[in-house]
Amino acid sequence: MASLLVLFVFFFFISSCSAQSYNVLSFGAKPDGKTDATKEFMAVWKTACASSRPVTIVVPKGRFLLRSLNFDGSKCKRKHITFRVDGTLVAPADYRVIGNEDYWILFQHLDGVTVYGYGGVLDAQGTSLWGCKTSGKNCPRGATTIGFQSSRNVVVSGLTSLNSQMFHFVINGCNNVKLQGVKVLAAGNSPNTDGIHIQSSSTVSIFSTKISTGDDCVSIGPGTNGLWIENVACGPGHGISIGSLGKDAVESGVQNVTVKTVTFTGTQNGARIKSWARPSSGFARNIRFQHCVMNNVDNPIIIDQNYCPRSENCPRQVSGIKISDVLFVDIHGTSATEVGVRLNCSPKKPCTGIRLKDVKLKYRNKPAASACVHAGGIEAGLFQPNCL
Repeated sequence: MASLLVLFVFFFFISSCSAQSYNVLSFGAKPDGKTDATKEFMAVWKTACASSRPVTIVVPKGRFLLRSLNFDGSKCKRKHITFRVDGTLVAPADYRVIGNEDYWILFQHLDGVTVYGYGGVLDAQGTSLWGCKTSGKNCPRGATTIGFQSSRNVVVSGLTSLNSQMFHFVINGCNNVKLQGVKVLAAGNSPNTDGIHIQSSSTVSIFSTKISTGDDCVSIGPGTNGLWIENVACGPGHGISIGSLGKDAVESGVQNVTVKTVTFTGTQNGARIKSWARPSSGFARNIRFQHCVMNNVDNPIIIDQNYCPRSENCPRQVSGIKISDVLFVDIHGTSATEVGVRLNCSPKKPCTGIRLKDVKLKYRNKPAASACVHAGGIEAGLFQPNCL
């Protein structure tokens, strides 16, 4: 009898700790792409949030029409929740429905959130908003497709973000985040559609990802500390950019960033650091760009500390951002312009500790040129020396 009691207690313990699974279909969501499923998705979240056990929310195959969603974990019994997305989440065709929201889908105040789905698609249907923006009409700013805010231990795997209204993925104020096997797809002329944007976050990694979009493949904002990017294909797009920095006079810096084994194809830039031409307390240091291939890239390597679009709020000023300890090693391929390395640093805060090693770029089958101002450091193995 005692052994049976022990066995019962054991199985009760196992069952109480095992994960619960909730399918959005069981809450009335219809996978027809026409019926608004926002209320049903939020009902699933409310139920999952109330559980004291690990929870998986399942989105099966099909198309689910959704307005903006805010998955807030601040009142959840357990902060660790998993989303398995096998189907397609679809934003309303009318961009005005979510166009004034910051996010279409937002996860915040969570500890241990996983969103995965090999075959799962987030279709923001942003093309009509792009058309509005390029026409010069008065349009909404547009919503970021999916954001993670004020969270830790975040995993995003296997998802495809399609035609975002604005940014595709945003990581803001998070710690310990991993994105792997993600795809970003948007037209090369789509405005403000950064693939992955990181800011005010630490210990973030991006692996085995393909990004084709109309703005930066990855943009790295102030307050980023400890970012690892590896095995990424970028193009079309504006490259991998640290910045723009220095938009505010008081700003956190960017540090400890490694970009490794990345292929840039037909992009506007490759490895880029940019800052506004105005005073700021920010900085960028301990940056590594390693083993990168450039295929017909306009600016394969560029530091621009005189960023001043439309000459607004910064004419005749210089950047206060301090850029130091930046390594470019084994960067090779083809430049679409004559100047393959352009380091345009600030006269007030010159770039220091720049290292160019084994940078081999060609322009029309000849070594590409370099143009450097207010930049100091060491170079080795360059086709065009005397830059630093």
